[in-house]
Amino acid sequence: MSTLPTVFVPHGAGPCFFMDWQPAGTWDRMGGFLRGLVDVVSTRPRALVVVSAHWEESAFTVNAQAAPDLLYDYGGFPEHTYRLAWPAPGAPDLAARIRALLADAGIASREEHRRGLDHGVFIPLKLAFPDADVPVVQLSLRTGLDPAAHLALGRALAPLRDEGVLIVGSGMTFHNMRRFKMSGAGIDADSQRFDAWLAETIALPRAEREARLVDWSRAPGGRESHPREEHLLPLHVVAGAAGDDAGARVLDDVVLGSAQSAFLFGARAHSNVKKA
Repeated sequence: MSTLPTVFVPHGAGPCFFMDWQPAGTWDRMGGFLRGLVDVVSTRPRALVVVSAHWEESAFTVNAQAAPDLLYDYGGFPEHTYRLAWPAPGAPDLAARIRALLADAGIASREEHRRGLDHGVFIPLKLAFPDADVPVVQLSLRTGLDPAAHLALGRALAPLRDEGVLIVGSGMTFHNMRRFKMSGAGIDADSQRFDAWLAETIALPRAEREARLVDWSRAPGGRESHPREEHLLPLHVVAGAAGDDAGARVLDDVVLGSAQSAFLFGARAHSNVKKA
């Protein structure tokens, strides 16, 4: 079995891909990318480990359910979006494997058996894996949101890549709610600057890449793009898991007046770059 890449995907706004949105077409390009994710990765994984921006715990926590429900953790959207289904199986054995890897790395963890998969998981993956036939384990962020700790989490997860597991970070490269342009007109200059910095950073050799990601808030447009960094840190996890593998931007989009990108790390990264 070949080593799988790791991938960071933007997950949109709530259930945006499954409702009418104005202006029409706002989410078409991002949705098309997510629908083609298996082709971008170039391998169908045997299982998924997903780190979403929407789950934080005091210790890294693994959803170890055999059949996780969905958590509709958004508000104010059409009624039908609270009836979306994505009955992907869980993977308790994989959850146990994750905890063992974290223990080996000296990283404390917990498991839980009640929380549903949040929209940072089921919304993008309902597009990528519509048949819900790939087992999925969700892994939380850790409160405090230390970028170095999330890089270390990724490094601990790296052996899963040789076991047929796709490590997915689900967030957004710009997430400043006060500066989204609902009309879609124009583009936030800070989002452009930070997105360009991210694309440059993830293409660097590992040591430089990780040093810059630890210090991301000093980047041009960094803190303006992320007043709070929970939507960025899933990128740190997949970058940490990438090890020495190169990274490349594989989606270059503009939505709600902000630059939004996806990044792939691994041997296939540079052959899968998609331009807006």
